[in-house]
Amino acid sequence: MGWGDEDLARRAADLADRLPEALAPLARIAYNYRWAWYPRGKEVFRAIDAGRWQLCGENPVRLLQEVSSEALARAAGDPGLLAHAAALENAFAADLGRPAVGPIAPERPIAFFCAEYGVHHSLPVYSGGLGALAGDLVKEASDQALPLVAVGLFYRQGYFRQRLDTSGWQQEYWIDNDPERLPMALVRAPDGETLTITVPIGGSEVHAQIWRVAVGRVPLFLLDAGRPENGPLERWITSQLYVADPITRLSQYVLLGVGGFRALAAMGIDPALVHLNEGHAAFVVLELARAEAAQGRTVETALQAAQQRTVFTTHTPVAAGNETYSPDDVVATLDGVAAELGVDPEAIVRLGRQHPQDSAEPFGVTHFSLRMCRTANAVSRRHEGVAREMWHGLWPERALDAVPITHVTNGVHLASWVGPTMHRLLDRYLGEGWWRRASDVATWERLDQVPDTELWDARCEQRADLVAFVKERSGIDRLAERQPRALIESASRGFDPDVLTIGFARRNATYKRIGLLVHDPGRAIALLSGPAPVQFVLAGKAHPADDEAKRVVQDLIRIKDVPQVSEHAVYLHDYDLAMAKLLVRGCDLWLNLPRPPLEASGTSGMKAAINGGLNLSVLDGWWAEAYDGTNGWALPGEIQPDPGTQDARDAATLYRLLEQEIVPTFYDRDGEGLPRAWLDRIRASLQTLAPVFSAGRMLDDYVERIYAPKKPRT
Repeated sequence: MGWGDEDLARRAADLADRLPEALAPLARIAYNYRWAWYPRGKEVFRAIDAGRWQLCGENPVRLLQEVSSEALARAAGDPGLLAHAAALENAFAADLGRPAVGPIAPERPIAFFCAEYGVHHSLPVYSGGLGALAGDLVKEASDQALPLVAVGLFYRQGYFRQRLDTSGWQQEYWIDNDPERLPMALVRAPDGETLTITVPIGGSEVHAQIWRVAVGRVPLFLLDAGRPENGPLERWITSQLYVADPITRLSQYVLLGVGGFRALAAMGIDPALVHLNEGHAAFVVLELARAEAAQGRTVETALQAAQQRTVFTTHTPVAAGNETYSPDDVVATLDGVAAELGVDPEAIVRLGRQHPQDSAEPFGVTHFSLRMCRTANAVSRRHEGVAREMWHGLWPERALDAVPITHVTNGVHLASWVGPTMHRLLDRYLGEGWWRRASDVATWERLDQVPDTELWDARCEQRADLVAFVKERSGIDRLAERQPRALIESASRGFDPDVLTIGFARRNATYKRIGLLVHDPGRAIALLSGPAPVQFVLAGKAHPADDEAKRVVQDLIRIKDVPQVSEHAVYLHDYDLAMAKLLVRGCDLWLNLPRPPLEASGTSGMKAAINGGLNLSVLDGWWAEAYDGTNGWALPGEIQPDPGTQDARDAATLYRLLEQEIVPTFYDRDGEGLPRAWLDRIRASLQTLAPVFSAGRMLDDYVERIYAPKKPRT
């Protein structure tokens, strides 16, 4: 495709030079994340040195840089490994060589802009659900051969790492990302020099270089201000994801939007459409307009033309997710960009207000994005209604149902999230490559042919893998907390691969209501220690500035000294994509307890479902359109004006469902030891949820309903 792929090839060749000649294909495979979701893709690297593979965070480039010469020699003499590597390289070549399909012309791709990408945990430029969704969409675009390029930022320190102290309080720390050990390469100009762009930000000319990451067929371009031409404050712009300082955050958004489009232009990429995945890159519209104005258009018509090339996805009804900034900060940060466009920066600020002439009103990133796009969408059916009500003030003359916000419900990239045991089972009965046909309901009809014994064995094997991980990881975490030895050892004693395992893990915010689990501590403890016991695996990070969310976790952990709790419930540190995969694959029941209507969509329950896990969720976000009474369990989704009353009601419903329906159903076994009613729900869950909440269906919706040519917005 060009646009820096030769630079990746050069780095792969350099890596191959340190390997035995027979292993050279592995260097080429390592520089494209396609291996991460290809069946058995990671096995070829694990086979070289399983211990080093784990120590390297499953980063194949680092593995091949660090592994011993003895291990490389063994691998070079393993005919099975070499055949596997050759098959992978051939499959990748065939995949990358397919022609583009669909209505998007390869020479005018979709440009997808997002502040974070959860492609794989070895590339830590993500924080949570938004990044995971962006990674899934990019992978699906590769699978569908959709012409798409992705644009983001390379954060030198990524998102924070987490540990809890003895009191349960979250502590944050950061680790530098070393690009020389990551599967990425600097894009170079034709003269061989590093390609750079400049953007005026806050009175300085900020220089940025461009890293290319290959995600199958899709190039992911990450801008990096770590250039010697920049001062320390300018280099800090791409230091950390979601840095707290508002000026730095605004500077990130200018670099992402304006700089991101300049980077595409510098590489000769002229996208047909720009997709803003959240409002962080909203200022790209200003650069689009500048390009139009350079062709002789007035500023007004240039902005209108830019609007018609932009679509916007809003992801949250939570106020903190719809960021606002002081007008003075926006003017100071955008002054240079506005001058290049030939517009008063105050005019830009007005576009980011509900009441443009109210000088006291702050600038809203979501306000600006909604005004400056041709199409806006929420991420679930219920979220569409919530978003229309939330943003009705931008179109006060319209009826509520005429507010121009539609929805595309989120979906997940099934091949990335399904566990290896379940993957093999689905291969046998749905046919190899089933995940390419996942959005076709007929694909899942074959589940009726899967014997209950095989379905249950797959579930038990993935649960056992999770329990083994919990036993090891919980001890390490409790050592870090400096807990007494008895507490350190307790989870290793208590966790059981045959016990109903319940998971709750996601970005930790107060509206997620993890505290409902201990709303009645006596009932919660009874669930852990009864004749039909359960065990809980919990995880999640609170934003460093969100002390309220940190206190919720601290309150939860205060009952850890009760033996039943320490043996049958764990809160794992440093939740990331790697841990998320283990949890959604191994948990029998996935909990989601948001305060309605604050869950825009949610995707972790979709990932659990594809692994045969069942959902117990509030009827909010995606579950409001997914639940049918046979495929899981639900808590009410009605809005209560009094949060305390709502929490008491929902906690009581949660305990009742667990005590009277869920636990008895799991442990109700027939003469063959099988929970037939539980397995019926698993089958219903897979058949009703997998085709509808796949990334394939989601991307189809975007192509047909959002990316397709539109009439000018009125």
